[in-house]
Amino acid sequence: MLNDDLKWRYATKKMDPAKAVPAEKLEKILEAIELAPTSSGLQPFEVLVVTNNELRQKIKPVAWNQEQITDGSHLLVFAAWDNYSEARVDAVTDQMADERGGRSELLDGYYTNLKNMYLPRDAQVNYEHAARQAYIALGFALAAAAEQKVDSTPMEGFDPEAVDEILGLKERGLRSVILLPLGYRAEEGDWLVNLKKVRRPRDQFITEVN
Repeated sequence: MLNDDLKWRYATKKMDPAKAVPAEKLEKILEAIELAPTSSGLQPFEVLVVTNNELRQKIKPVAWNQEQITDGSHLLVFAAWDNYSEARVDAVTDQMADERGGRSELLDGYYTNLKNMYLPRDAQVNYEHAARQAYIALGFALAAAAEQKVDSTPMEGFDPEAVDEILGLKERGLRSVILLPLGYRAEEGDWLVNLKKVRRPRDQFITEVN
């Protein structure tokens, strides 16, 4: 059950560098990211799967020296579009037409209206909108990793500009949003592993409006 998997997961503080996530489990996690909903189906972000140890060693010091970045076997970097553009929206429209039986007045009209709304906006506003879409996909990644019994640690504690430079993201029109190391919890050295999962009381967190 999904809820049982979510109870099992926690933000792993110490990963075992000797244990690698198998390719088939990684694929399940990446597929869940692909299937995540995004505004107007634009998927305005990319995911970099970083296994190169040299690059992860460079990222670690600009991410508060968090060991999971190098101890995990894979580092997912969610990188949002730095802005919406006509070319980016048109590429989505073309793919929709190709995979859904051709162009239509409804399809073209929808994405034309979208461009009229998005393109005049400030680039920072559009980046922040794209970043929120990446966070939706992050949630799917966390749930899929838990279902696969793969440990993960979502990280906002890093210098985005430094990570962008290390990975050459600016040249690709991308900005790093969040890091997600994947791996397996170490048997020792993780202070959080045996602590009870604590959440706010239900009556202080959820309000039913009838």
